[in-house]
Amino acid sequence: MTAPIRVTFGQRDASFAEDLKRRVSEYFETRNLSQRATGAMYVKALAILGFTFGTYGLLLTGWFGPWAMLGMAVMMGAGIAGIGFCVGHDGVHGSYSDNPRVNTAVGLAFDLIGANSYMWRITHNVLHHTYTNIQGMDEDLTVSPQLRLSPHSEWKPYHRAQHLYAFLAYSLTTVFWVFAKDYKYFFQKDLGPYKDKKHAPAEWARLIGMKAVYYAWTLVIPWMVLDVAWWQFALGLLAMHMTAGFILGIVFQLAHVVEATDYPVPDQNGNVEDAWMVHQLRTTANFARKNRVLSWYVGGLNYQIEHHLFPKVCSIHYPALSEIVQATAKEHGLPYPESETFLGAVGSHYRMLKQLGRRPASVTAEQPKLAVAA
Repeated sequence: MTAPIRVTFGQRDASFAEDLKRRVSEYFETRNLSQRATGAMYVKALAILGFTFGTYGLLLTGWFGPWAMLGMAVMMGAGIAGIGFCVGHDGVHGSYSDNPRVNTAVGLAFDLIGANSYMWRITHNVLHHTYTNIQGMDEDLTVSPQLRLSPHSEWKPYHRAQHLYAFLAYSLTTVFWVFAKDYKYFFQKDLGPYKDKKHAPAEWARLIGMKAVYYAWTLVIPWMVLDVAWWQFALGLLAMHMTAGFILGIVFQLAHVVEATDYPVPDQNGNVEDAWMVHQLRTTANFARKNRVLSWYVGGLNYQIEHHLFPKVCSIHYPALSEIVQATAKEHGLPYPESETFLGAVGSHYRMLKQLGRRPASVTAEQPKLAVAA
């Protein structure tokens, strides 16, 4: 068996990175701003947490009829997605504070809504952010065998219909995540390019402990407190998950699986010609930058280019940084992929799903086996 090769990025258009880093540093220095969370970010986090668990508390009172309770379950799903976007995501990336303990505490919001923050750091922070849209490295391209999200992925006949069923599949994102995905990754011997991956006992303990906390507040406590039929309980739980899953799934897909993004293939030695920051620019897209309400709710994840270029900068700063990134990219003759509206981005993603679902004209040559560079 051929040994895995290491992926390395080249120096093509490296001057873009130099200019961009300098200008972003100047932006923060001249305004005497921290790159971490501002007071407004903490207020937003508290607002979303308060909305979600305030709704949860009202639901537990049992004061409302079935339709109202179903509506509150949907509201909780939207709140859970917001916690993932605006609290856990920034915390796990270490962008809330210069103090690692604060970031760890904030990142536990991920665990609170059922997702393991440790595993997210591996599959998202390391694999997805470093090797964006590279087949065999980026775990986000392999979320489900029913979805073909890269032109270099294996094609199956059922992919012809993926543009029809993909959005329903996104609705099941959190169901799979909280009940199967994390366990699968923990027990999986090989995780992407990591071979025979071992996890510390403390991480196993956190997985079990925080999953128990999640199951307690979403399953055990409501079942014990509420006087409803089992099917009503199941319907409410499904409504919550489908709302959260759809919102989370679609927002993350609009960042990379759209018509304007590339899917680079390393050469046989594992080399990618572009400098790393240029690679991020070519493989990532923004959407609806001018929509302030959406930007507030999704935690700046509609500014995915800025997030991928500066993942440790808090998302509260992305609107301002986007002007700098766009201008610098234009000066260097580089693309700045974006859709002006949310619906425009959804349409582009739909067309991309349809395109990737078509049978390839020829079988793509086998990709080299890749490994994370030390």
